[in-house]
Amino acid sequence: MDKRKMNSTVTEFLFLGLSSEPKTQLILFVLFLFFYLLTVTGNVIIIIVIHIEPRLQTPMYFFLTNLSFLDICYTSTNVPQMLSSMAGGKKTIPFSSCATQMYFSLAFGMIECVLLGVMAYDRYVAICHPLHYTVIMDRNTCVQLAAVSWCSSFLSSMVINVLTVTLPYCGPNVLDHFFCEVPSVLRLACTDTSLTELVVFIFSIIIVFVPFLLIVVSYVRILLSVLRMHSASGRHKALSTCASHLTVVALFYGTAIFMYMRPQSKSSRAGGKVIAVFYTVVTPMLNPLIYSLRNQDVKGALKRVLTKQRA
Repeated sequence: MDKRKMNSTVTEFLFLGLSSEPKTQLILFVLFLFFYLLTVTGNVIIIIVIHIEPRLQTPMYFFLTNLSFLDICYTSTNVPQMLSSMAGGKKTIPFSSCATQMYFSLAFGMIECVLLGVMAYDRYVAICHPLHYTVIMDRNTCVQLAAVSWCSSFLSSMVINVLTVTLPYCGPNVLDHFFCEVPSVLRLACTDTSLTELVVFIFSIIIVFVPFLLIVVSYVRILLSVLRMHSASGRHKALSTCASHLTVVALFYGTAIFMYMRPQSKSSRAGGKVIAVFYTVVTPMLNPLIYSLRNQDVKGALKRVLTKQRA
């Protein structure tokens, strides 16, 4: 802490946000408030339904519970502060608070990457090795895979965060973003950031790209297994259990890879903020909708829970 103060004159950062127009800010405030409430409500409902529905006590829905809880944490790290700024509150954030937000935001994003990879592996085992599924994906294995997802991501985020916040920040202190994110904060450092950027890229390869490769390999094996099935209903059932997960992967991974594994340039910053809206606000909101609308088991469980409540 003392070292940081010695090397830095910046004590707080100022957000430019998504717009400086009052009317646009009001519209965005109402829109993002709705998105946030829908995100929290939808994911809480998913967690409750999976917890109380005996038919959903399987590895697939254990990981979905983790994903729903993660989405609540992820969006709560950034959206409340963004809403406060849009509502006329302070558009500045202390250095320490920015570091905290950056740490948890990056950690939760990394966890989602790894967790989506684990969920793809779960679908691979379920479809390609159905007779051994309960043995391979037993309760202890599921808990261990979830724990690895969370712990490895928190540790990786800590390494990146320490390297970022210990750099000297001499000014300016204006962040061209709506929350503290590593690429936008690094641009304000008054020293060479090539080493930190290299570390960020390496961890992006490990935490983002490696799970993505696991997803690709898992679904290639799943597709080959499905093509060998003689029953059309069996093929449809197998693919339908993967549809929701593939949709979430496409939404989250597509935007995250574009944001963290592309060359940074001034012309890409505005587009980067729009991309950031998708993986911090839109995707966590859509996840429960995707899993409830496209998943017959979840839809059936929701109907049974609602029927019990009415009775």
